[in-house]
Amino acid sequence: MQVQLAMREMWKYRWLYLFMVPGVIYFFLFKYVPLWGVIMAFKNYQPFAGLMQSEWVGLAHFRRFFGMPEFWMLFRNTIVIGLYSLLIFFPITIVLALLLNEVRREMFKRFVQTLVYIPHFLSWVVIAGISYVLLTTEGGIINQILIALGYKPAEFLTSEYWFRPLIVMQMIWKDAGWGTIIFLAALAGVNLQLYEAARMDGANRFQQLWHVTLPAIRSVIVILFILRLGSFLDLGFEQIFLMVNSVNREVGEVFDTYVYRVGLQQGQFSYSAAVGLFKSVVGLVLVLMANKIAKWFGEEGIY
Repeated sequence: MQVQLAMREMWKYRWLYLFMVPGVIYFFLFKYVPLWGVIMAFKNYQPFAGLMQSEWVGLAHFRRFFGMPEFWMLFRNTIVIGLYSLLIFFPITIVLALLLNEVRREMFKRFVQTLVYIPHFLSWVVIAGISYVLLTTEGGIINQILIALGYKPAEFLTSEYWFRPLIVMQMIWKDAGWGTIIFLAALAGVNLQLYEAARMDGANRFQQLWHVTLPAIRSVIVILFILRLGSFLDLGFEQIFLMVNSVNREVGEVFDTYVYRVGLQQGQFSYSAAVGLFKSVVGLVLVLMANKIAKWFGEEGIY
């Protein structure tokens, strides 16, 4: 009986299920099928022998990774930059969405949205080039202004002190506007009668924001926060790779750039696969923990 009811429901919404087919095929081919390749992390992969014929070494690559002197440097850098992204970049997207939502002139609101969305479509190569033009000591605009004001030029691009703030500022400029889209969609669904009731009770704009707007989008904030935890260690290879150099490597080298340097440049494919698998497992654990905590506080979570 239940099978018949399920089949009847599927036939009733057959066109919706048909629209799902391309997405299901995409995730199956590019997300699930490649999972079998994780066994490379447990083998000494040799390209000429093939994946299945390569020697099985078990946890040898993981023991090597956790025991090397660079591990804690990589772990510290990845965690610190990830925390900057989580505690600075993520709240700024919420604040920016709230500010845009308060704009009442529709033309001006669309103009500002366009301005903050545009940087998202620039590649990290362009962002790095702009950063170089602005911050280099050899004619950079910012340093030229500092010199004109009587200060010494600052080595933004080769300084360990400035590397992490610069990375976060690039993230904010490029993607903060794009990150507001989901929050603005959630804000559009807030019942306007709640604001009217709050105004009748004497609430000012800030009190309406705190007691009406934020509670209305709290579930969306929690879900996006949990999903962001899943990519906590995945900082994005391209940005870090373009900005790190031999001078700031001690504070800028992360797991992504290390995998590229060791896995592709040195040909240690199995070892780099072990590092990537470690990142994935940590991300999965963080998502499960955050979802469990969200359930404890009465939120829906992601499942």
